[in-house]
Amino acid sequence: MSRIGKNPITIPAGVEVKVEGHTVTVKGPKGTLTQEFLPYVNIAVEGTEINVTIDNEAHGNIHGLTRTLINNMVIGVTNGFEKTLEVNGVGYRAQKQGNKLVLTVGFSHPVEIAEIEGITIDVPNPNTIVVKGIDKQLVGQVAANIREKKLPEPYKGKGIKYAGERIIRKEGKAGGKK
Repeated sequence: MSRIGKNPITIPAGVEVKVEGHTVTVKGPKGTLTQEFLPYVNIAVEGTEINVTIDNEAHGNIHGLTRTLINNMVIGVTNGFEKTLEVNGVGYRAQKQGNKLVLTVGFSHPVEIAEIEGITIDVPNPNTIVVKGIDKQLVGQVAANIREKKLPEPYKGKGIKYAGERIIRKEGKAGGKK
């Protein structure tokens, strides 16, 4: 039995959880999330708690995953999620133009990324990008797509990286002729 899966999820005030078959809908102050789960996972709302059980112990890994996904839905509609990215390099910067993120990261042209529904991209300063939303998976995917436009390189560390990410540096070319 999964240790994570057997823990109940507490429903905070102002959050409404609806289970119809194997589809869970969580509605809160920040929005609504809906997700469908596997048929051998049983989800029950009992008072102010959500309990997740499984029919067969062979599927124990799905037990903990399902509980965590539902918990992330509850956290998302109450607090939301955010990822912070840092832009490093001489002349590298980010700016917001309308609903587009414009990156100047060493190419001959600026790179434009449009905001998608459910995600907010903020640029508090030219070297910081903040991706916010209620869906944890979507926030992480959008942040990864932005980072992918210019991955940090190992010699000088130029590029886009997550806040707090450690880039392993390499030593440059050694010496000249002997």
